[in-house]
Amino acid sequence: MSVSIEKSEDVWTVIHDRPDARNAVDTEHAEALAEAFLSFEASSAKAAVFWSQGGNFCAGWDLKLAASLADPERREAYFDKLAFPIGSAPSTLGPMGPSRLELSKPVIAAVEGAAVAGGMELALWCDIRVMAETAYMGVFCRRWGITLMDGGSVRLPRLVGQGKALEIALTGRKVEAEECYRIGLAEKVVPQGTARSAAEDMAHDIARFPQEAVRADRRSIIETRGMPVRDALKVEWANGLDAIRREGTAGAARFRDGAGRHGDFSNI
Repeated sequence: MSVSIEKSEDVWTVIHDRPDARNAVDTEHAEALAEAFLSFEASSAKAAVFWSQGGNFCAGWDLKLAASLADPERREAYFDKLAFPIGSAPSTLGPMGPSRLELSKPVIAAVEGAAVAGGMELALWCDIRVMAETAYMGVFCRRWGITLMDGGSVRLPRLVGQGKALEIALTGRKVEAEECYRIGLAEKVVPQGTARSAAEDMAHDIARFPQEAVRADRRSIIETRGMPVRDALKVEWANGLDAIRREGTAGAARFRDGAGRHGDFSNI
């Protein structure tokens, strides 16, 4: 299988290794990627990195698979399997695999080369994106009439605003790393070949903190998007209070009795 996991202390790196297809995703690899991230969610690991071998993050939905769906019966069977359930029942996998998963722990995309079409959608699914300076994104599926089906039309405007999202999506143009950083599609740009190590360093930085607070703040940021301020403050209060009760007061006491007693914040 071309999906593997490397573990380093509290950080897992999920690796997609299909360089002959520029890490495009077919059904087999979609299921394997989802399974890897579900395993991460169920584990004691605190943060994950999503990285791909061979110099490209992901070229998107496998076009051989897409072309095979020209047969109407096969096409309908494929899309029926991916249909969203009614109500609040657990969602199925997306065509790209984990794009519909709602994890409780952070995932950082380490992007080298192309993250285009569905590959861009996988990068947008992650919490944070670290891009090599030569990496790029783009809705390249615009060229062959394939829509965004893995959250791209939802997550892209939430990151860059509606107008910029429309311009990127409708033109299908290449969006290079520096522009991604400037408009909010990437949180860090690093030298070529170092995206994985930079993302893993960030993941270890996140993992060293008390995790109840990390996850509560992450959950509040995600859950309150678009809410009226008063409603959002109520969610933040509920999430934060639970974390402080379980972890925060004890952590404050440890700090009071340690570095805080001497006013030393330099190594926190």
